[in-house]
Amino acid sequence: MRRNTIDIITLGCSKNLVDSEKLMRQLEANGYKVTHDSPNPQGEIAVINTCGFIGDAKEESINMILEFCEAKEEGRLKKLYVMGCLSERYLKELEVEIPQVDKFYGKFNWNELLADLGKEFHDEMAIERTLTTPKHYAYLKISEGCDRSCAYCAIPIITGKHTSRPMEEIIDEVKLLVSQGVKEFQIIAQELTYYGVDLYKSQKLPELIEKIAQVPGVEWIRLHYAYPTHFPEDLFRVMRENDNVCKYMDIALQHISDNMLTRMRRHVSKSETYDLIEKFRKEVPGIHLRTTLMVGFPGETEEDFEELKEFVQKARFDRMGAFAYSEEEGTYAAEKYEDSIPQEVKQARLDELMALQQEISADLSQAKIGQTFKVIIDRKEEEYYIGRTQFDSPEVDPEVLIKADGKRLFSGRFYQVRITNADDFDLFGEII
Repeated sequence: MRRNTIDIITLGCSKNLVDSEKLMRQLEANGYKVTHDSPNPQGEIAVINTCGFIGDAKEESINMILEFCEAKEEGRLKKLYVMGCLSERYLKELEVEIPQVDKFYGKFNWNELLADLGKEFHDEMAIERTLTTPKHYAYLKISEGCDRSCAYCAIPIITGKHTSRPMEEIIDEVKLLVSQGVKEFQIIAQELTYYGVDLYKSQKLPELIEKIAQVPGVEWIRLHYAYPTHFPEDLFRVMRENDNVCKYMDIALQHISDNMLTRMRRHVSKSETYDLIEKFRKEVPGIHLRTTLMVGFPGETEEDFEELKEFVQKARFDRMGAFAYSEEEGTYAAEKYEDSIPQEVKQARLDELMALQQEISADLSQAKIGQTFKVIIDRKEEEYYIGRTQFDSPEVDPEVLIKADGKRLFSGRFYQVRITNADDFDLFGEII
């Protein structure tokens, strides 16, 4: 057990990661040595930043807490604190069920942890972070919460109403991160397109992205987690006119059947969805679209699922994830619908959908052979340097593998790479 050392463990999404990075910076400013996701935690204090999104994520968070409780009972840990989404949602229950935890914090009051440690929160460092990502890219959170009312989603229950960060504060953070060597920004929020509505009374995402694009040193900007209804179409122009705004959009569509979209309370139709995809591809030539789909939502018929499969085949998404419906207490779906589709049916549909997408991904990857792309190098693994194109977000998308062959490439630098081969997911290339 190392004195004055705190281990931070982050579960869940990149939005949680940003919170952990801010906490780490504050702890370091107060004299602590801090580790993040250490394979061998040895600090006398541990902080677990939890996820409460769906059943599997909640289970992972609980198991992690219990593992550290065991370490505490065995004398390998002095203090254990828990924060994040699971804690925000179930704080009172967790306090009763897991009394070994010294204190639970919600998603937004983690700075109280500093006071409980007898330390102070440095307001002048509020936008500073200790990056846990490679130093050339960072996640940039532009808002919290969500005003949407999708039937299946517990996020608004956990995070509350949409709250945009002031544009000036975001730009200051970008400038600070650029000064520290960051070149690539993953723009994240629970729902990007709503940015600005609360602060400025209109959708301001295009304006914000344009301002970030104008900051010297910003090489790539990539957009995650958009909503299809009332999409701010001026963003198309921003993407076209700014080379450093990646031709990439992560937009969760969930389903295509009008029956499902209505039951899910998505406030968009099948025809509007197809029209939006067409508009993306017309207005921003070469754009790569990432989406997330859901199977097994209450009431999903075989006909609905067939429509969804047809949609995947027609739309040919460049990137696609999918998951099976998981009932979340307190949501509209949990209260109004019976979760009647058997788990094995959900899994079979999920497997079938992802098999379709695998074929599409393989075709799209093969089509890139012979083309040349600007690639940023993330790391070296054995005999390969691992990089990404503008169409690939870290952790979730395909990578470009470049044989080392005695050449030395540098992490965080850009290279022109010709694609020589491809498998179902990754590309292989050579420096030109």
